[in-house]
Amino acid sequence: MADCVVVGAVSTTETALAYLQDEKVDGDMSTLNLGELDLTTDEFILDEVDIHIQANLEDDLVKEALKTGVDLRQYSKQVEAELQRIEQASIKDYIKESQNIALLHNQITACDSILERMEGMLSGFQSDLSSISSEIQTLQQQSVSMNVRLKNRQAVRSHLSQLVDELVVPSNMISTVLDSPVTEQVFVEQLHELNNKINFAKELSFRDTLACTDIQDIVDQLRTKAVSKIREFILQKIYSFRKPMTNYQIPQNSLLKYRFFYQFLLANERTVAKEMRDEYVDTMSKIYYSYFKSYSGRLIKVQYEEVADKDDLMGVEDTAKKGFFSKPSLRSRNTIFTLGQRGALLGPAELEGPIIIPHTAQRGDNRYPYESLFRSQHYALLDNGCREFLFLSDFFMVTGPSGLDLFNSIMGKTLSMLLKSTTSYVADCFDSIAVFLCIHIILRFRSITSKRSIPALDKYWEAVLELLWPRFELILEMNIQSIRNTDPQKLGLLDTRPHYITRRYAEFSSAIVSINQTIPNERTHALLGQLQVEVENFVLKMAAEFPSRRDQLIFLINNYDMMLSVLMERAADDSKEVEGFQQLLLARTQEFIEELLSTPFGGMISFVKEAEGLMERGQLDLLKNDEVRISQLVRGFSSSWKPSVEALSQEVMRSFTNFKNGTNIIQGALTQLIQYYHGFHKVLNQPVFRSLAVRSDLINLHHLMVEVKKHKPNF
Repeated sequence: MADCVVVGAVSTTETALAYLQDEKVDGDMSTLNLGELDLTTDEFILDEVDIHIQANLEDDLVKEALKTGVDLRQYSKQVEAELQRIEQASIKDYIKESQNIALLHNQITACDSILERMEGMLSGFQSDLSSISSEIQTLQQQSVSMNVRLKNRQAVRSHLSQLVDELVVPSNMISTVLDSPVTEQVFVEQLHELNNKINFAKELSFRDTLACTDIQDIVDQLRTKAVSKIREFILQKIYSFRKPMTNYQIPQNSLLKYRFFYQFLLANERTVAKEMRDEYVDTMSKIYYSYFKSYSGRLIKVQYEEVADKDDLMGVEDTAKKGFFSKPSLRSRNTIFTLGQRGALLGPAELEGPIIIPHTAQRGDNRYPYESLFRSQHYALLDNGCREFLFLSDFFMVTGPSGLDLFNSIMGKTLSMLLKSTTSYVADCFDSIAVFLCIHIILRFRSITSKRSIPALDKYWEAVLELLWPRFELILEMNIQSIRNTDPQKLGLLDTRPHYITRRYAEFSSAIVSINQTIPNERTHALLGQLQVEVENFVLKMAAEFPSRRDQLIFLINNYDMMLSVLMERAADDSKEVEGFQQLLLARTQEFIEELLSTPFGGMISFVKEAEGLMERGQLDLLKNDEVRISQLVRGFSSSWKPSVEALSQEVMRSFTNFKNGTNIIQGALTQLIQYYHGFHKVLNQPVFRSLAVRSDLINLHHLMVEVKKHKPNF
């Protein structure tokens, strides 16, 4: 290896010496190839020369040489000698380092061989990686394919497992359906499972699945057994309704707990389901009919014995005939014109209160008006009807028209019986308040069923109202006609106190108005308006029987005041009846005050009215010659006003039964008297009468007012 290095170094040295000798020979300028710098070429472009010259002039060395004024030829030779020196030094350095260079060459050669081997290894690795990549790609494709097959198998497995689960009939289901009582929860759960398997088997049979034939027999046997046990259970519950004194709501609630039984029958054995429903309808129809027939019959026994008849009308003479007006005991009296406490029946507490227990009422010797019996009977119907409709909708799964038809098949006979009973009572009823209360009971019960969303009884409510409204209108028209036909001369002795017919009207009208306020009805208002007109005409006819106008006015005021007082106890202050009688009372009261003052103070009143009329026309001078008349009036008033006022007060208090009304009339009369006397003062203060000496006898108006106040009664 060392020999090779020495030989290489010697060869390199010889090559370098030969190069130097060639350079000396080539140093002749005649053989120098200047290329693009040759100025003798024809292709030289002067523009480019200018550019090169300009660039050289920019060189720092050239600038320095030009600045110092150096001879360029000499300077070129100097540079060339310097370059040769440097070249010789470089050759010597190269020769000096020849061994290292040879060693470097050997190392580079060795590295080349190593790199060549590495290149071969890497090429092998590259080929191996290429084959591995293709293998990985193949494995990836196989993995995707296996994943798809796995998903498909899992999907098939889920469907197959579900199919197998639905097809397999477990042993615990068989034992439960065969041996467990139907009331146990495990039986109900297994019945749900059995129903699912039956439905699944039906679905598979439509698809012609052969597997369903393997379980069809056992499923059919289990279905038959389950239907048999359910039928027996439901029939036992229905038959338990028929036992005397049985609360049928308890077995009904028990059936609701097992409502799925009927659903199972309806889905798998419709004939048995129809049998169960028909049996239930037949049983409950008889139960409801028997219950309400018995209950209605026993209720009638606790009704008031005294009931209104065709002679108990508003305009009938109040004689001592045996009947309603014969003053029976208050405990059993059924007043037909007075509402009393009967209106409390429409309050929520009593309207939806407990029903009447007939045997308890009989033991306590309690009696009730018809509307209380009607309320109790129909509240029982409302309660039972709503509960029955909800049970039918829930257990038998019926809605809409089918639900109403099923309800009517159960309750139809009972409703017809109740409607017939109501028709029988209404045909002979003359108690208009009782009928009107029954109407409003039905209106409120209809509202309750509407809030509960129970439409089953709507037609029955309408049928009852169609019975009650015409009867109420007929009774009211009979009362109107009775007042219209009343002959005042046949009603006995005349009396200025309120008449019993007007009291009947006042009590009756206030009762109807107070009831009608909650649910107003225009037909009722119209009939009451007709009745009011007839009563007003009757009062005027009765007043005409009195010989004096004063007695007529007293009679009118007493009757108007009594009717107004009774109406205001129950009716609203802005009702038509109250407003009408207020106007009538005010007009008659004002007329009576004028009549009352006319006797003791008529002369002064007529003089004041005459003088005020002449003053308005400017003719007061026509009275200046009436000094004697004026003197009599002044002195007469001054001497007699106190006893006259006292007598006036006593007469008013004797004439009017209502102390408050009498007090108001006295106050009105005294106020009117002061106004007339004030007018008398005003007339005498006119220039025409200022010279009259009698003016000094006039009572001071303020003093008169103070004295008059002392005569106002306090009640």
